[in-house]
Amino acid sequence: MAGVHLRIDGVDVEAPAGESIMQAALRAGVRVPGLCQLDGISTVGACRLCMVEVAGTPRARPACATPVAEAMDVHTDTAPLREHRRLLLQMLFAEGQHVCAVCVANGACELQALAAEVGVDHVHFTPAPTRLGMDLTHARFGYDASRCILCTRCVRACAEIEGAFTWGVAGRGRDAHLVADLGVPWGEAESCTSCGKCVSACPVGALFEKGTTVAERRVERELVSSIAARRRREASREVLK
Repeated sequence: MAGVHLRIDGVDVEAPAGESIMQAALRAGVRVPGLCQLDGISTVGACRLCMVEVAGTPRARPACATPVAEAMDVHTDTAPLREHRRLLLQMLFAEGQHVCAVCVANGACELQALAAEVGVDHVHFTPAPTRLGMDLTHARFGYDASRCILCTRCVRACAEIEGAFTWGVAGRGRDAHLVADLGVPWGEAESCTSCGKCVSACPVGALFEKGTTVAERRVERELVSSIAARRRREASREVLK
């Protein structure tokens, strides 16, 4: 496949045609922040934290969902982008109940780490009252809807890696939340295989293993991507036969 040449933050980069700006930037040593993207599952561009500026275009673009193009000039760390990310992160904190001091994911939370990286040390918005409860009906895992950021990584991992299609999203606006098997308690979802891939994919403390307490949640983020990589290798061998 022919490659394209572009610049990312002043660095000359050659990337395969069809590759995303985020992938090209990562290979060039430039990390573009984001919360909804996970290697091995499809791209949805849900969090909008990975927005980048492309010279000659009027609006910022999501790096995870924008393919590279010849002579593209990309900027990932400008003052407007930094302010955009700080604002979005504050909104995420205010939308849910992200109290790090009492969260199972404290110290291993991507939302927490990204907030520290971009300088969000307080929230200008008044957090709303808790509106959604917890689902503890599953024998091994729990779901805390008030900590969910609706990145849908769990939905995609369950559907595309495990093939169970257990998770979906119901409701609109502030009432949006995960549902299992179109609305039954997680413990009653017949499609769930209890594999734990959704828990591994979760970037925050919304999905967790029962028995973990504050700061004890540690997940293998590579579980989903490693399975996807193995399947890609197996598919390539089949094509070469």
